[in-house]
Amino acid sequence: MSSTPDFPPKLTPHDPRVLSKTATINGKKYHYLISAPPPPTGGGDAASQPRGTVLLIHGWPDLSFAWRYQVPFLVSLGLRVIVPDLPGFGRSDSPQELTAYSYKSVTRDLLELVESEVPGGRQQIEKEGGIIVGGHDWGGAVAWRFALWFPDLTRAVFSVCTPFWAPRAGEFVPLKQMVEKVLPNFRYQLQLSGPEFEAQVKGEEKIRQFLSGVYGAKGPNGEPVFTTEKGCLFENLPKMGKSPLLDEKEMDYYVKEVAGNDGGSMRGGVNWYRTSQVNFEEERELLKQLEKRGKGEKIVEPPALFVQATKDAALPPAMAEGMERFFEKKLMRREVEASHWALWEQPVKVNQAIAEFLGGVLAEGDAKL
Repeated sequence: MSSTPDFPPKLTPHDPRVLSKTATINGKKYHYLISAPPPPTGGGDAASQPRGTVLLIHGWPDLSFAWRYQVPFLVSLGLRVIVPDLPGFGRSDSPQELTAYSYKSVTRDLLELVESEVPGGRQQIEKEGGIIVGGHDWGGAVAWRFALWFPDLTRAVFSVCTPFWAPRAGEFVPLKQMVEKVLPNFRYQLQLSGPEFEAQVKGEEKIRQFLSGVYGAKGPNGEPVFTTEKGCLFENLPKMGKSPLLDEKEMDYYVKEVAGNDGGSMRGGVNWYRTSQVNFEEERELLKQLEKRGKGEKIVEPPALFVQATKDAALPPAMAEGMERFFEKKLMRREVEASHWALWEQPVKVNQAIAEFLGGVLAEGDAKL
């Protein structure tokens, strides 16, 4: 995406426009990026505060740097932007216990992280009307859950690629059974949740091969490194060329950051695929809270945007059918012609959708100031 007045240049590795920081939240180290509009020349007052706070949440296999096209754009809208590496990724911790990766645990951590970074903490967040929460892939799932656990602290919520699914009552359904009966496009998760992937893909060389392939590279005869049917095709790792979605410096950054976690293992990241039962058990409490709120099916209370990637093999459009029924306010839906990596393949259209959505959210907030 070329730079224009409306779309500032994307972030580069170690970009001076963002600060790279760490914080320990509930015993876990989180690495995160933060950026905010510069104060007006000559100093400012309360009126010069950011128009709000955005929390951006990435997925797998990814980093805070996933949002490199979106962070400068959101800052240009007058927003403070906080972008963490989730547990298991980048410079954040990779705990052994699976509860550290659950929706309940991570949403609580991220709320406390934002409170620690916003001057005035919870009081200022409440004054702003809450946090604008956005996510992609696993980050989309976390964003939706953030809105369920903390509706009064969520000003708005948006997800790119990841549709909303409601917490489930009844009996726990194991991943294998879910794949066989309902979600064949999640078959790859059976491999990722087992021991084979983390045993095979470790160290900088293999991580580079894997990331290149996942981010669009192919072998000389069009061989893929990853399919939703099988997961990683280990025999194709050495065949991968260069990713069409990342330049050389970006790929070097990704490899160093991913391989720098947990001694060159990707164990922490794939722990997210091992959390289905933990999430199910913990969300019994959430279901009780939702019932007490008396909203019926309309359990997502804040304004919401869903950006569907039409060529996403892992999260195909069919998964999003009928999700509108869960939203108290009208769900804004937009489409981009892209694969799972819509943030990078269609950054202008994604940013336009977010800007259109936030236009109403920010106008309402500005009117209250």
